[in-house]
Amino acid sequence: MKTPLLFTPLAIRGLTLKNRVVVAPMHQYSAVKGFANDWHLMNAGRYAAGGAGLVIVESTKVERRGCGTVGDLGLWDDAFVPGLARVVDFVHQCGAAVGIQLGHSGRKARVQRPWEGGRALERSAEIDDWDAWELVAPSALAADDRSPVPRELSRAEIREVVQAFGKAAARAQMAGFDIVEIHGAHGFLVHEFLSPQANQRNDEYGGSEENRMRFAIEVVESVRANWPKDKPVFLRLSAEDDAGWGPAQSAVLAGRVKPLGVDVIDCSSGGILSKPPAVAPAYGYQVPYADSIRKDAGIMTMAVGLIVHAEQAERILAQGRADLVALAREMLYNPNWAMDAAQKLGVDPKFELVPPPYRYWLSRRAATLPQVRPSTYGAGTEPETGA
Repeated sequence: MKTPLLFTPLAIRGLTLKNRVVVAPMHQYSAVKGFANDWHLMNAGRYAAGGAGLVIVESTKVERRGCGTVGDLGLWDDAFVPGLARVVDFVHQCGAAVGIQLGHSGRKARVQRPWEGGRALERSAEIDDWDAWELVAPSALAADDRSPVPRELSRAEIREVVQAFGKAAARAQMAGFDIVEIHGAHGFLVHEFLSPQANQRNDEYGGSEENRMRFAIEVVESVRANWPKDKPVFLRLSAEDDAGWGPAQSAVLAGRVKPLGVDVIDCSSGGILSKPPAVAPAYGYQVPYADSIRKDAGIMTMAVGLIVHAEQAERILAQGRADLVALAREMLYNPNWAMDAAQKLGVDPKFELVPPPYRYWLSRRAATLPQVRPSTYGAGTEPETGA
């Protein structure tokens, strides 16, 4: 039987992914003063042990004022490297590649964790560096009517932020990551520069689409200059933000950054506006963005957005609509999604995707008790007894 594309290795520069199942970066808001801890080890490790080919660690901030909440991960200092290296080492031990998303929250910084309300924080004794945690943006425009007005970055400060992305990439290399992804989506700083709604500057960083792309391009150049040539760089974009930046503009930017060293465009949407996206979320609702950018810019893409089922993910790849598929909340629901998908697609009968402690027991059960249906296959064969 032909191996499904989902479980066919993919080479990107000097890295070969064992399969095309990617765990998308998901904010955990669980760091302590920027430092990774046991939560991050557990969270990344369980996806790697579950068979995913690539696990991308959540958006990690390149400078202090770029933190969205008190729980954001940081990489603006060498002190953060050992904690992240611990995560990298464990993911590698479980047989997966590991990436890190580098980001800056811009005008969406200094807010409560979402489960605490997500409102703008107020000065308190608990935050001992309040003044350093400043909201900055391309223009002095608030994210919404609940948010404070940020301070507009000067040209000199823009160059400093660009350099901060590069320095963070160098630290990611120190920690041993295989991939870096630049977060250019969801209304955060890079996306703010791209947006005609958030960016109303009248200098070389604002106005025309060419000028609004300048910051993103300079960030790419800075990251690539500080990242090994044989390691991939991804760029996440809100391919459609319903606020003046869409698939056509995203394809143009993708075409500009490809020769600068970006290997994959991670295609998401939304974030500039506080309202939900115009396209109602449905299975694979963002896949058309990955499809169009892949074709229009001639670059590899990663599809995200309500990719839930194994057959669905395989179909996306088989139809040539993306090169990788990334799952987020479905991975929270089932960290062993990759292993489960392989079984459902009829590959990996010996459970070789997962580490030996899982492989031994699961392959033994499959061989001796083939009638057992895993719980993810739907209702079991035995009725409830009420006991």
